[in-house]
Amino acid sequence: MLHLSILLWLPLVVGLLGLLAPHRVVRWVALVGGLLVVALSVAFVLDFDSASGALQRVTSDAWIEAFGVRYDLALTGLNVWLILLTTVGFTFATGWLATTDYGRGDRSRLLFLHFAIAQTAVLGALMAQDVILFIAFFDLMLIPFFFLTVMFGNGDRVPAVIKMVVYTLVGSLLMLVAAVAIGVLSTPDGEPLSFSIQTIAERGVPEGSQGWLFACFAAAFLVKMPSFPFHGWLADGYKAMPLPVLAVFSGVLSKIAAYGFLVIALPLLPEGVADLRWIVLIMAVISILYGSLIALTTTNARLVLAYSSVAQLGFITLGIFSLRTDGASGALLQSVNHGVAVFGAFLAVAILAQRAGGSEDLRDMGGIATRAPVFAVLFVIVTYAVLALPGSANFLGEILILRGLWEGPSIALAVVASLGIALAAVYALRLFILSSHNRVGPQAEPREASKSQIALLAVPVVLILALAIHPQQTIRAADVSATQAVLPAAAVVDPVEAAAMAEEAARYRDCAGWSCFQTPAAQAAAAGGATDATDAVGGTGAGDDVAIDPSTGQPVEPEGASVEEDMTVDENGEVVIDGDDVTVDENGEVVIDDEDLAVEDGDVVVEEDAETIEGAGR
Repeated sequence: MLHLSILLWLPLVVGLLGLLAPHRVVRWVALVGGLLVVALSVAFVLDFDSASGALQRVTSDAWIEAFGVRYDLALTGLNVWLILLTTVGFTFATGWLATTDYGRGDRSRLLFLHFAIAQTAVLGALMAQDVILFIAFFDLMLIPFFFLTVMFGNGDRVPAVIKMVVYTLVGSLLMLVAAVAIGVLSTPDGEPLSFSIQTIAERGVPEGSQGWLFACFAAAFLVKMPSFPFHGWLADGYKAMPLPVLAVFSGVLSKIAAYGFLVIALPLLPEGVADLRWIVLIMAVISILYGSLIALTTTNARLVLAYSSVAQLGFITLGIFSLRTDGASGALLQSVNHGVAVFGAFLAVAILAQRAGGSEDLRDMGGIATRAPVFAVLFVIVTYAVLALPGSANFLGEILILRGLWEGPSIALAVVASLGIALAAVYALRLFILSSHNRVGPQAEPREASKSQIALLAVPVVLILALAIHPQQTIRAADVSATQAVLPAAAVVDPVEAAAMAEEAARYRDCAGWSCFQTPAAQAAAAGGATDATDAVGGTGAGDDVAIDPSTGQPVEPEGASVEEDMTVDENGEVVIDGDDVTVDENGEVVIDDEDLAVEDGDVVVEEDAETIEGAGR
């Protein structure tokens, strides 16, 4: 069986081999190694069981044992397609670099080594199932891009990259503090310290601390995306990076932040998410409108794509914080869609700039499509993906996100966010028309793209078409894991809606209701008849709502509850009422209509013999 560590460390091994290879073959070593990594990731995707919510291909070894940090890797429905996106994106950019002076220059060994380190770091962040391990890879991602920009970038690259590092470093430090606090606060007295995501989810983080912990993680992730108002480094940073490097940075690295919300923030800090999610939702909507308007007005083709990415990541954030399966699945699908479209769009900008005397200003382009019909056809397909044309997978991703908003937090938010779809059509078509049609620009030299450029551009085009024809594969892989990710926070916000969502998702699995999405420990406890979940909640209370464990999103049987002769609890923990004195109305509420029953202080009292059913007013 293939080991995840092979996929993780193979890019770095290839980069080190490139240091030893003759100068003239370094780029081919990097490209062949990238294709091998893609083949491995495809094998993992094909072998992935989409119907299972369990961790797959698990690797678990001690790393820093004294501090409870482990080398835990796994595949889930949240990361499997992002891993494939990562390997395809880096290999695409490696092939692109191999055709340029960057890949043939004197420093090509260092170029491909830093690229390899970056790919390993991104794969590590996606596979990590330990919070500290995730942060280690998350921070490592930035270092290679610092050197790639400083050594091979454009313009005032040093100030630009320093600004980017300062922004991301502050967010990363906040996240590190929060990660250490999560591990410490979730560890019961007498138990060993652990930073395992699964272990922390089962133990639970104290509710009173979740707000500031979530804020720290959110700051780090929103800077990395970037989202409004944490985008101050974007324009300078994007203009300084070489376009092949920028394609990967924008298409892949920004998605790790969105993934971090799903794998860490939502499952581990549901109370914090419930308290602060409206702030994140509003920032996401502002990002959509702000990014779209800037993309609509700027004349720099590179910045059109940069700010369109801000808008698209706003959509992805909305899907995640809709706290619904359809919204979160749409966010993951849109992450893949946007990454693929960005690869092709940045390559198209490079081809256009090459024919406009090196200028990336739309005013210097124009008329290029008249002499480049093949390029124009490929470019228009990429443009349709950027604007989410109906029939594309991008359109489906946005519809799923908007549906999650409509059915979830706010119809008004869905309506306002939908304006971003209309604006995307305008700025994407404006980019295509001004650069490829109209009059020939003053510096433009209309000619067909080279064979290598056509071959490279065909790669994202083929992927765009494949996703449009069969997007279900990505959605199917994401659904179960997306439900598991959002359910704890959804249960805090709206327990009834969360239960309905679990039941709906369970229709496609061989289990029933909440039991489909329990952690392994919760399933074992249920099988053994344990009722310790009360401790995770912090107690139970009387009333009309079933208590929900915020760490697992599961209903909790009240402590001390007893079952009388007319009331039973089935294997799923549901109360079954089959007597004459108690009925259930059409809304699922228990109605007490017998004169011999009364409710006193939240307890159901049988007046004849003073027997009491403790802990519930149902």
